[in-house]
Amino acid sequence: METLFTTSKSARQNSKQMSRIAMVSTHGYVAANPPLGNADTGGQVVYVIELSKHLANLGYQVDIWTRRFEDQEEIEEVAPNVRIIRMPCGGNEFIPKEYLYTSLPEWRQNALRFIRKNKLNYQFINSHYWDGGVAAQMLAEEFNCPHLHTPHSLGIWKKRQMATDFPDDVENFEQKYNFKNRIHHEHLLYQSCEIVIATTPVQLELFEDEYDVDHERIMMIPPGYDDNQFYPVSQASRKMIREQLGFEKTTILTLGRLAENKGYDLLIQAFSVVAKRLPDVRLQLAVGGDELSQEEKEYMEQLQNLVVDSGLSKQVTFSGFIPSEDLPDYYRAATLFAMPSRYEPFGMTGIEAMACGTATILTIHGGLWRTATFGRHATYADPFDPEEFGIAMYQMLKYPRVRHRLERMGAHKVRSLFTWTGIAQQLVGLAENRHSSSMNSLSDQWDEPWNADD
Repeated sequence: METLFTTSKSARQNSKQMSRIAMVSTHGYVAANPPLGNADTGGQVVYVIELSKHLANLGYQVDIWTRRFEDQEEIEEVAPNVRIIRMPCGGNEFIPKEYLYTSLPEWRQNALRFIRKNKLNYQFINSHYWDGGVAAQMLAEEFNCPHLHTPHSLGIWKKRQMATDFPDDVENFEQKYNFKNRIHHEHLLYQSCEIVIATTPVQLELFEDEYDVDHERIMMIPPGYDDNQFYPVSQASRKMIREQLGFEKTTILTLGRLAENKGYDLLIQAFSVVAKRLPDVRLQLAVGGDELSQEEKEYMEQLQNLVVDSGLSKQVTFSGFIPSEDLPDYYRAATLFAMPSRYEPFGMTGIEAMACGTATILTIHGGLWRTATFGRHATYADPFDPEEFGIAMYQMLKYPRVRHRLERMGAHKVRSLFTWTGIAQQLVGLAENRHSSSMNSLSDQWDEPWNADD
């Protein structure tokens, strides 16, 4: 199967000596150019693709294992020494991540046949989200291969946040989110895999307190971003980008999948606080994908009705999906980026916005805010409190000196901690049992004192 990589002859010869890594991420549309915004296709897919590329840059061959459906190709090359391998299970239709686990035994059998046929050997497996973790554990046990699991999101945490936010809908949670089965499999998975990887200090604490994972089996490695794509530019360049994209007014931007947990309705409510004080400010919601599910269409209609009912029709714009190659310029064009999530395990959009030199306000219902010294790298607020979140945005817009400081120092902060090369090196070091004391103390660097006086 080496010929599946379209690399040079010398590279193909050298690849025979290269170690191979398996990345397992079974749900969503995993692709070399993923359709971000489609169902179950967002930051996690970007994480897996980018981390795989940078692992390859460190000298590994990387196979990204996922599910095959909707007539996708079995093999897709992503980059030199990185490919996607898709195994069918559960039919040809899309299956939501909450219910994919019932089809994973079929996925396992197909994957086993492919691995044996092509005589693949893996130095270690890194799985993602609980469905990918269940699938990867099946392979790890079959081949006695080290399994490092990155959950990205935790069922207990999400259920708790959703119950707080939607108390009248708790009786429908099982049908929507399958929490009982998810949390059950998470407990089994975290006790079975070799290492559980937390992406934030909050997750690390939850692993110990809620899932009873031994401290020595937990390592914290945050997500990364592509610093060759997301970086600051000069004010003159930002002005030119704004003109090209039609950002005529001071603009607050948010973007992501069209999902309730992203809190766009909360942001609209908070924006009304800003709009009363600064009538010329605009809010742009670049949300959703190319094709919306029925549930997404209903949520979009709720958001549009909320804008109308709030009297904000002239100040709020829905721009839809932004192609990945255009994302950096949208971040740079915005005056302020807002991440109002009800629940956000990490928050890649916040990292990308800060990396592009855009002042950012973060939700406190997630992990990313703990990286930032308030007023130095970013600000943060509770999106469930429209006044608090709204006033926080208003102050960032009202006082340019504060905003410009956030633009400079936010970019510096994320570059110091979250580049993909550094993340890939940490993962390899962990797998090879070479993690140093500096890696173990990463949480001290990462988790900024919230009341730091600077």
